[in-house]
Amino acid sequence: MTSTIRKASGRSLARLLAVQALYQMEISGIDVNAVILEFLSERIGHEIEGIEYEQADQGLFTELVRGVVSRQLEIDPLIARTVSADWALPRLDATLRALIRAGTYELMARKDTPVKVVLSEYIDIAHAFFPGDEPGFANGVLDKIARRLRPEAFDGQKDRC
Repeated sequence: MTSTIRKASGRSLARLLAVQALYQMEISGIDVNAVILEFLSERIGHEIEGIEYEQADQGLFTELVRGVVSRQLEIDPLIARTVSADWALPRLDATLRALIRAGTYELMARKDTPVKVVLSEYIDIAHAFFPGDEPGFANGVLDKIARRLRPEAFDGQKDRC
């Protein structure tokens, strides 16, 4: 993970940690309440492996994790309709899947956050985890979802996808 994420705003850090928590839930099978408690009590604002992490927006972190879990039956079909048949949702890397789910939730539920901010934040997170094509893939998927969910944000813009 790059040092730019550690110096990020509390909201940016909340998004990064939400992706990590969603990943951890999927890989370990830990329940949503347990993962939130772990992150709030042991990770957010604490030193991890010699790195002092800044304080994240705990409210946003909690909302993102709970929101993805509670709306996953809406989120996953939306993502599945957006990715090509060659990239079915289960085939995606678990971290990439967590990232796209969190970004999709935020586009669905956080109308107060501009589309450009959501896209930029999650693409930055993708760059922190992936050196290859994954950030571009995540950008393409989230852009298509944003155009579907919030077309008013793209009024007058030509569809890039």
